[in-house]
Amino acid sequence: MMNEVVLEAEGLAAGYRRERQVLSGVSFGVRQGEMVGLIGPNGAGKSTLLKTLRGILDPLTGCVRLYGRDTRELTDREFALAVAYLQQTVEIPFGYSTREIVMTGRYPHLQWWERESEEDERIVDACMEYTGVAALTRRPVNMISGGQRQRVLLAKVLAQQSPILFLDEPATGLDIFYQEEIFRFCRELCAHGKTVLMVIHELSLAAKFCSRLLLVGEGGIVADGKPDEVMRPEPLSRCYGVPVRVVKNPLTGTAEVFAEAPPDDGRQASLLRVILGSGEAGL
Repeated sequence: MMNEVVLEAEGLAAGYRRERQVLSGVSFGVRQGEMVGLIGPNGAGKSTLLKTLRGILDPLTGCVRLYGRDTRELTDREFALAVAYLQQTVEIPFGYSTREIVMTGRYPHLQWWERESEEDERIVDACMEYTGVAALTRRPVNMISGGQRQRVLLAKVLAQQSPILFLDEPATGLDIFYQEEIFRFCRELCAHGKTVLMVIHELSLAAKFCSRLLLVGEGGIVADGKPDEVMRPEPLSRCYGVPVRVVKNPLTGTAEVFAEAPPDDGRQASLLRVILGSGEAGL
């Protein structure tokens, strides 16, 4: 059922321990097929929220429910079968080929004594071709570019065949073509019933491709809604701490977001003179 609520956060407080609480009072539900972008300034708690939803961090208060079950009741395998998670930084041991990395996405479907089947091989092939890395099958992961590596990791996430995808800055290191390609992949997956939550820094791409945005800031969720409801100058300026302008792109009909340079009281020019070795900052 495309209208089914698959993920819920209720009264959620998230952080690394109680004296380092990052977010509080977070409540929302996500329906099947939604492509939800988590946006907000650096340090606002977007990745912390995603880690808590995934069960990597325990909620400080409140709860997260996955298909109606409290996530604290789920085994690691049950969680992996429901949610595939692409984290912001992935450490990959030396020497693994791209195909071996993508194949690890099949492990939640295998018992510890089972080897990969022909069906597993077919799924891995399809995921690598879909993300444009089929030609890199035998290449060591440490010998490909950052953008290629990111697409390999996306192929791994897809190979997991979980109904929900959590992606933490999936466009990091990609050029503009592949940034948009990642977002198109995700939108197409959602059209076929997958559900995607992703941390996004590229606001214009978030507005263009996501069906829903959560603006994270000020210790919680500042705005939640369709892109044109969230992409407004007042909440964005407040959260990002700089004047923000939002204009509609006449070609795409979606929002384009720009930060205006704050007025310079002379301090920046003074610092620049010191950096260039032509003056003192007057500290």
